[in-house]
Amino acid sequence: MDISAVFEALASTPRRKVLAYLSSSSMTAGEIAERFDMSKPALSKHLKILENAKLIVSERKGQFIHYSLADPNMMMTISNMLATFCPVAGPLKKESAAKAKRLQDEASLQSPEGGASS
Repeated sequence: MDISAVFEALASTPRRKVLAYLSSSSMTAGEIAERFDMSKPALSKHLKILENAKLIVSERKGQFIHYSLADPNMMMTISNMLATFCPVAGPLKKESAAKAKRLQDEASLQSPEGGASS
């Protein structure tokens, strides 16, 4: 991991916000874009910088590319350190966790067993 690339990636508030959103679940570029007032090309550039710094990974699932944290444990350490510099990350992480829980609940309701484990 190139530490200079990591610090460059973390120098941007929008990129720190993206990391906060991805802290609980993977998201598509469209889902991330819904949370920002920026053009899709600008968001794409931020995602590429985060990916080049090896802070996030992308995975194609059908027609969508899903982004997630490359190493959630390392990101938690960085996130805690950056909380001082990006106080908006706390509420974003809570929003992301609530969304992940909603999706998990919806998935369990749609499963044939109604979420019960065998």
